[in-house]
Amino acid sequence: MIRKAVLPVAGLGTRFLPASKAIPKEMLTLVDKPVIQQVVEEAIAAGITEIVLVTHSAKKAIEDHFDVNYELENELEKRGKTELLNELRSILPEGIRVVSVRQGRALGLGHAILCAREVIGDEPFAVLLPDVLVDNYHQPQTDLACMNKRFEDIGLAQILVDAVPKDKVDQYGIVALNTGTELAAGESKPMQAMVEKPAIDQAPSNLAIVGRYVLPARIFELLAETQPGAGNEIQLTDALDALLQESGAEAYRMQGETYDCGSKLGYLHATLVHALRHPEVKQGFRELINNLPEA
Repeated sequence: MIRKAVLPVAGLGTRFLPASKAIPKEMLTLVDKPVIQQVVEEAIAAGITEIVLVTHSAKKAIEDHFDVNYELENELEKRGKTELLNELRSILPEGIRVVSVRQGRALGLGHAILCAREVIGDEPFAVLLPDVLVDNYHQPQTDLACMNKRFEDIGLAQILVDAVPKDKVDQYGIVALNTGTELAAGESKPMQAMVEKPAIDQAPSNLAIVGRYVLPARIFELLAETQPGAGNEIQLTDALDALLQESGAEAYRMQGETYDCGSKLGYLHATLVHALRHPEVKQGFRELINNLPEA
């Protein structure tokens, strides 16, 4: 069973400056819940019980969010605000553990994952990039849970993909499947290769890597052997390519929706969707949208 997940949160969030100057971008909220909490809840829903945050000295607010605030809890209890108190305590459910490790230098995603090696040990694990929200609101089971189950069944790495417009494939890592292979939502099939931001006329498919992975512990050894590439960074893609050649890997096509909360427009899109579902504000928010004056 996949019990552990790595969340790399050490990035500086320059796309959200000046907001991210003093507040980690992962702590920006969708209505009243930080983006990082949404991602942790996704992991927990897939059966994860240990979250490993690969963090930076400037990201202490993330660690504090998942810690107990006794003073605040006591104050809410004194005031009889039971609902708020229960919501606060539910941020980290019983039986779930959050561990933080530091990435001292910004040496890439591969290096960030390698920093978690000591905590993960020899177990398979999931990787969730917190800039990406995967929304399975209308599905009975999350995509990550399906990926975990597939890994447990066959032992091959699972990489989440989704279709993107063909004129935008040069913005993503793209996977190649066997010639003529179709990949339906909720299916996993063997990958032949991964191509980083291919030219539009040379892309092997329009299936882009989304930001969720289920990996064997072997990936740590491959990352340790991976030479730094562009920007002197250790690229996860290079280690995944080595794993693919060595033992194989599968692409799993997502069933849900995805929002890039690392971009302003993607973050606003996610905020809009979550506000329209929020039990306290959804009715009033919809009225606000309907009554917006023309720009």
